[in-house]
Amino acid sequence: MPRLGEPAPEFIAETTHGEIKLSDYRDKKWVVLFSHPADFTPVCTTEFVAFSKAYPEFEKRNVALIGLSVDSSSSHLAWIRDIEEKLGVHVPFPVIADLDTGVASLYGMIQPAMSSTAACRAVFFIDPKGILRAMIYYPLTTGRCIAEILRVIDALQVNDTHHVATPANWKPGDKVIVPAPKTQKEMEEREKVTGPDKKTWYLLMKDL
Repeated sequence: MPRLGEPAPEFIAETTHGEIKLSDYRDKKWVVLFSHPADFTPVCTTEFVAFSKAYPEFEKRNVALIGLSVDSSSSHLAWIRDIEEKLGVHVPFPVIADLDTGVASLYGMIQPAMSSTAACRAVFFIDPKGILRAMIYYPLTTGRCIAEILRVIDALQVNDTHHVATPANWKPGDKVIVPAPKTQKEMEEREKVTGPDKKTWYLLMKDL
């Protein structure tokens, strides 16, 4: 299993857009790598439609989307064409063909208690330095919320840019959290702060 704060496992893979390497995106883009159980399945189809419709929002955030399932390129291509023909949605991102489960195994996408052959619905957030920053796993039966995936990207980018944390249910435009004091001196300085954004000495909110 990959671990947060460590380099995301490198891979070279065949995709619907040709061969790609994770390192191709290094120093250029964030990456959201997500797996789905299988092509031509109902929940996965709704997710691909949702990801495709939100693709411009990922582009605005400098995020590359990469899909994956334990299917062949020919299956991916047929499914993508079917989505476009039947649902009128173009799938703009590459989809990894992972028949040998090489990438899925690197990222712990195969959860044996769920299925020994299909990848679960995993999402990996990788920053431009190649560091794994967040990950979410869903069961095969539960479709993902694309708005939450975008929210996580927004939060991570705000964390990096402003060196702050984000509270529960945060969304862009909400107040953020000033890091808690780490020393007694910092705590004493925090005690002098007044105003409605100060909840207690260790919880101070602010607008960006």
